[in-house]
Amino acid sequence: MGRRASPTYGPVKDFDVCVIGSGAGGAPVAWSLARAGRSVVLLERGPWLRDDDFDKDELSHRRGAHHAKPATDPQRVVLGGRVLDAAAAGWSFRNGNLVGGATNFMSGYFHRMKPVDFRLRSEFGPIPGGDVVDWPIDYDALEPWYAQVEQQVGLSGHVIAHPWAEPRSTAQLPLPPLAVHPLAGWVEAAARDVGVTAFPITRAVLSRPRGSRGACDLSGYCAHYGCTTGAKGSARAAFVEEAAATGRCEVRANTRARRLVLGPDGRVDHVETASGSGLGRVSARRYVIACQPIETARLLLLSSGPGHPSGLGNTNGLVGRNLLFSAGGYAAADFPYELFDAADQALLRNPTPFLDRAIQDDYVLSGTPRRKGGTVDFIFPHPNPIAASVALATHGERLIFGVPLKRALQQYFGRSTHVKAECFADWVPHPGCNVSLDPDVKDAEGLPVARVSPASHPRNREVALRLLERAAAVLSAMRGSEVRIGGAGAASTNLVAGGCRFGSDAETSVLDPECRLHRAPEVFVSDGSFMPTGGSVPYTFTLYANALRVAEAVGRGL
Repeated sequence: MGRRASPTYGPVKDFDVCVIGSGAGGAPVAWSLARAGRSVVLLERGPWLRDDDFDKDELSHRRGAHHAKPATDPQRVVLGGRVLDAAAAGWSFRNGNLVGGATNFMSGYFHRMKPVDFRLRSEFGPIPGGDVVDWPIDYDALEPWYAQVEQQVGLSGHVIAHPWAEPRSTAQLPLPPLAVHPLAGWVEAAARDVGVTAFPITRAVLSRPRGSRGACDLSGYCAHYGCTTGAKGSARAAFVEEAAATGRCEVRANTRARRLVLGPDGRVDHVETASGSGLGRVSARRYVIACQPIETARLLLLSSGPGHPSGLGNTNGLVGRNLLFSAGGYAAADFPYELFDAADQALLRNPTPFLDRAIQDDYVLSGTPRRKGGTVDFIFPHPNPIAASVALATHGERLIFGVPLKRALQQYFGRSTHVKAECFADWVPHPGCNVSLDPDVKDAEGLPVARVSPASHPRNREVALRLLERAAAVLSAMRGSEVRIGGAGAASTNLVAGGCRFGSDAETSVLDPECRLHRAPEVFVSDGSFMPTGGSVPYTFTLYANALRVAEAVGRGL
């Protein structure tokens, strides 16, 4: 299958390209290269599930049905100077252990990054205690790939002109918006009342059938749940299935990459794998790592050898440094039916699950000094009942139960509507936020596990509070009750980036501008690890776009 000699990358190899990880960073690479005629093997540690394998079983979700098992594959977390088992401490940095990765369980709220996101150091200067740098590429280098993602994934929505919109090469999205709740109009009116502009959120969810994928069933079970119709633009549905259909991409599910084995010359000779049939090996002319930033750093650190005694690509000690999360938080409000007239009550009771409105007026915060702000998305809380019930029972300083709990459940589920605002802001990179190999704990295969320090810089909370104040003002103008905020500046474990930042200087970065390891030119990293800063939006749209950009570089000269 695609065996041929390469004058540059050594003797005959099994494949042109080996991609490790099938999520947002790996699947687009495999898709692009397979369509270009290259032989590709895609390694994924979890199973390959299809639409029919997913359901809306909340118990299954809460038991981590599609995540790595902490008992056999633990992680460690550093909290308050103490090193703890991540699962026991209530932390999980894995959001999808299957083909397509965490994108199977995303909400699909897609925002492009803006030109200012690529030059934070130049625009806003250094941050004391932080390690903020400009990107080695600008927005224009990524814009064509954003446009390609819109077409391939099938993004839905409506682009409107507003003062904070980023430049586009196309006027509109390929699909019309999903049906939205009447409260979307309330968000827009309230935003105007407080002097800001609310606009439609682009969704990576099909509003119409497309090819073999069905349209959204409007169940509202997007976040944390696999899509049963194929409407969600997961890496599996949008890229892997088509890559495999070319006949040039072999998907090896339930196959874990243990390490990259180096030859005497310091180049990667092969990937050592583990599967149900035992240990194996895969060789390729080029390798693309996309395991999710924490596990990508771990894999590189485990792959020591000639020329790389501290881990592959880690000669400058930067692998695992400057890990990123998203500095945001949430605001929420209740809309009790008894406080509204009959007409408004009818609107509030509408079952449409999507609100899909955002504001970006605070993307750059006013005042001195100028600071980078972020995005606020207005959405409905997730409809799953167990999580909401647990939150009601544990609200405040003590448990409630019996009749008081029954009344709270009746009020929440039957007598009111609830609106949530999610905020996204740049996480300030700094040396204290990192991932390394734990010196004490090993997984079931005897390999050191990841130790994650999610320490937050004080600036994260300051910026998050500004965004949450704006979100709360809009919710109040909507006539919401019990407006509240929380989570300001805390690490959001479903949004992880950094750890292998790219740059033009091999002394201060791990990857070059094409996301190739500076000192291992046959190896690329195409997941969120490359990001030196994360922008003030969710990451997935940018990860898809950059992966397509990287695929072009990987395929060059093959």
